[in-house]
Formats: sequence, C-alpha cells, structure tokens
Amino acid sequence: MPHQSPLLIRLAPLVFVLLWSSGFIVAKYAVPSADPLTFLSLRYVFAIALLALMAWAASAPWPHGERAVAHSMMAGVLIHGGYLGGVWWAVAQGVPAGISALITALQPLMTAALAYPLIGERITPRQWAGVTLGLSGILLVLAPKLTAVDAGGLGDVAIPIAVNVAGTLSVTLGTFYQKRFIPTADLRSSTALQFVGALIVTLPIALATEQLRFEVNVTTVLVLAWSVVMLSIAAIGLLMLMIRRGEVARTAALIYLMAPLTALEAFILFGEALDPVQIGGIMTTAVGVWLATRRA
Repeated sequence: MPHQSPLLIRLAPLVFVLLWSSGFIVAKYAVPSADPLTFLSLRYVFAIALLALMAWAASAPWPHGERAVAHSMMAGVLIHGGYLGGVWWAVAQGVPAGISALITALQPLMTAALAYPLIGERITPRQWAGVTLGLSGILLVLAPKLTAVDAGGLGDVAIPIAVNVAGTLSVTLGTFYQKRFIPTADLRSSTALQFVGALIVTLPIALATEQLRFEVNVTTVLVLAWSVVMLSIAAIGLLMLMIRRGEVARTAALIYLMAPLTALEAFILFGEALDPVQIGGIMTTAVGVWLATRRA
C-alpha cells in the first residue's frame, strides 16, 4: 500500500464527507435518465477498469489466494452492492427521500451497537452521547421532509422500506468485515475486487427487473464520471483508509454529516428551502459528530 502523508490522513474525514454527500445529488440528476441498478452496474464496471489500470500502473500487489480474493469481493457485496443497490432501488420504488435519508442515518447507531459484540471495540459514554446527539440533529434537518410524508401511504412501500433498512445494515456489517478481514490489502487492487463483488450481485437483478435504460446525454455522462472517479474511487478509498487506521464507530459517525451537507448542497444547487429548524439541526449534528469522533 502506498505511503499516506499526514496531511492526507488529517483531511480524509473532511474530504470524505464532502464527496460522499454529493451522492444524493448525483442520484437526483441520474434517476430521470437511467434505471438505478443499471446506472450502478455501469458505475461498477468503469470503477473496476480504472482501479485495475491504477493497480497495474503502480505494480500494486493483488490479494493472494482464493480466500483473500473472496474476502475483498464479499466486502464489496456488503458495502456497495447491498447498500447502494438497496437504497437506490428503494427510492426508485417510491420510498420518500426523507424516510430513506433517516434510515441511512441509522448506520452510526447500528455501528455503535454492534462494535463490541463483533470486533470488541468499546464505545465510550462520550461517543454514545455524540451518536445520540447526532441522530437528534438529523431528525431536525429532515423534519420538513418527514412531516410532508403521508404516513398512511407508507404501507404501500413497506417492502422497499425493509430493503432500505437491509441496505443500511449491509454497509454497517461491511465496515466491520473490512476492518476484520482486509486490514492490509492494497486499496487499489482490493477495492477493484470489491466492485467485482458488487457487480456480481447488482447486474443480474438489473437484467431481471429493469429495462437497462441509460440515456446518453451530457448530464448522465458527467454524473457517471463523477460517480466513478469521485465517489467510487476517491471517496471509497478514503473510507477504506479511515476504517483501516481508526475505530469503525468513529468513522461511521461521519455519516451523520451527510444529511446536513446534502441539505446545504440542495439549497445551493436546487434552491430548496433551509429553515431555522434545519440550521439548528445542522449545528446539533456537527456537535454530535465532534463528540463521537474526537480522540481523548
């Protein structure tokens, strides 16, 4: 694995949340012109090709042995295939964006609850306070979208909601799997294999359930390029680096920043409203993440 500079390590959390939060904006641009699983399958194909080329150019080592290869692919099934596929499919099936965002925001809470039983990582009272405060802030940020949801109509999307929950649990388990079974593999070659695993589970479902719609225009090409380079390679690389170098629960707490950042980005790009309650929620979430991630 190439040497990481101290500056990169310090900036990794900030850059990661900025990049990863743009994924929700990407989805907003992509959905009108492409079927969700078809888009994700194309994203994985191009990510595999680019990462394999990067690994080849740098003579990076590949996981040695069938077990090591299988571990990398399984991590991809959980982190990418299960999470992205589940969330994108659920939203396409009618799950309101506010509900989906709230379900996704449960990941740090799931991670904190599972950290000790799965890998023996203890969560301090301060971290629990940060996780709880962060979730409270998320509720405030999403309050306008949640109140706009017709609760009586949620029964119509019960199965997609369950898939959304399963996707969030999938990425939670995937971070533990990455920490436990892939502690030292080269990030380029290992991540390429992760996307192979994600493609293996995503493409067959796309072939069976979608029309493989992908309209080639400037928007979809730019969105796909951003998704491959900035999300699948840069953001995922930073996520893997943080999992490798730190505690899983501390890394997962950064997910709380996604909803506030997405709200700000939607305000700037689409003119969506941002009221005082949401601003207060953004500040509350930031304090919660600071408590959950700061080192003693």
